[in-house]
Amino acid sequence: MKTLNKTLLVIGGGPGGYVAAIRAGQLGIPTVLVEGDRLGGTCLNVGCIPSKALIHLAGEFERAHRFTAANPLGIRVQEPSLDLAQAQRWKDGIVGKLTGGVGALLRKAGVQVVKGWATVVDGKTVDVATHEGEPVRIACEHLLLATGSVAVELPSLPTGGPVMTSTEALALTEIPRHLVVVGAGYIGLEMGMAWRKLGADVAVVEAAGRILPGWDEELTQPVMASLRRQGITLHLNCKAEGLAEAGNGLRVRSNQADEFVLPADKVLVAVGRLPRTAGFGLESLQLDMAGRAVKVDDQCRTSMRNVWAIGDVAGEPMLAHRAMAQGEMVAEIIAGHRRRFAPMAIPAVCFTDPELVVAGLSPDEAEARGLEVQVAAFPFAANGRALSVEGSEGFVRVVARRDTHQVLGWQAVGQGVSELSAAFCYAIEMGARLEDVAGIIHAHPTLGEAVQETALRALGHALHI
Repeated sequence: MKTLNKTLLVIGGGPGGYVAAIRAGQLGIPTVLVEGDRLGGTCLNVGCIPSKALIHLAGEFERAHRFTAANPLGIRVQEPSLDLAQAQRWKDGIVGKLTGGVGALLRKAGVQVVKGWATVVDGKTVDVATHEGEPVRIACEHLLLATGSVAVELPSLPTGGPVMTSTEALALTEIPRHLVVVGAGYIGLEMGMAWRKLGADVAVVEAAGRILPGWDEELTQPVMASLRRQGITLHLNCKAEGLAEAGNGLRVRSNQADEFVLPADKVLVAVGRLPRTAGFGLESLQLDMAGRAVKVDDQCRTSMRNVWAIGDVAGEPMLAHRAMAQGEMVAEIIAGHRRRFAPMAIPAVCFTDPELVVAGLSPDEAEARGLEVQVAAFPFAANGRALSVEGSEGFVRVVARRDTHQVLGWQAVGQGVSELSAAFCYAIEMGARLEDVAGIIHAHPTLGEAVQETALRALGHALHI
């Protein structure tokens, strides 16, 4: 068996793993990265990037359809058509460009990439079944687990046939006639809205009593209104029981025990993700666990010396940008830098129509910590840029301490609000007060003016409402 010796071994080439490896290489740490599938992990290949490409495609197609009839803008076009095969090639091209870029960055940083499936022998040794068929044993001083997460499967709806995960939903070669989405979280709603805009009849089944159950209910109301406008049918307080005997529908049971069948030629199960802790010998390390996730401290150290864990395998929030930040930090700690992971805000974005973004504390979270807060919101209906791009739906909301006016959190719902996430985090991480945000000159006309106006409103003197 061929043997390699490296200071750092990273298992997993997703956003956390490849960023950790690149940063380690930049710092002169001899590093090897093991990836069994494609560089970029779930995010670049079958998650964040292709899903946003599909959402953009669906939005453009819907816009083209809108202009076939009378509309306020006065634009008229002929009935559009969709070449789905070409659309998928375009999406795959974006993925290929980005994953190829990751490989180039790893080479530039001097990171050795081993393509194959890792099995942990102990905290210093990993065996790899390479794609070439030649086994490799890698010895290391530091082992970094960046194995990501897997989609939750329902026992009553195993993947296969008409039942699919988001991975298969991103690669459909035909538009489903009837698509049923099980789960009204962000993945289910993003995919459901996209395929509805592309022409599918879509129904959503959710066990909870509302959509996006993990999000602030006030923020989700515009999304609920949008779902209804688009003609997506919602079945809340309902559970998926399995496929109908004929195979062309989904059996659903309400909380009143009524059972009915929804027509479905495709069923998307999107009920969450779990840390990927099985299938690579992790149990041999006997690490402390936090539920199904690997337990880590504020430096991403596990209970075993020089074994680290980052990203989804280390639990919530399962966000690519969290994994990247953790990976960069671990590499720098190994290089001797003094670092710890203690962000005041990790932004979360839901790319529904309209979009949602949250950063920092919500009003309820702040009050649960015993903080006296003041909360203010500014509607996009009073923002010139939003009106000029037909995006008047939604609002920006700020949460600040009542005594010092320090900004604790931001929330927003509306067209394009994902791009406000950076401004939100700057304000929180830099300890800005409401007066600081209100006093910054914001470009006109932009959505960012709503951020300034929200701070002004919290101070009692908004100018445009």
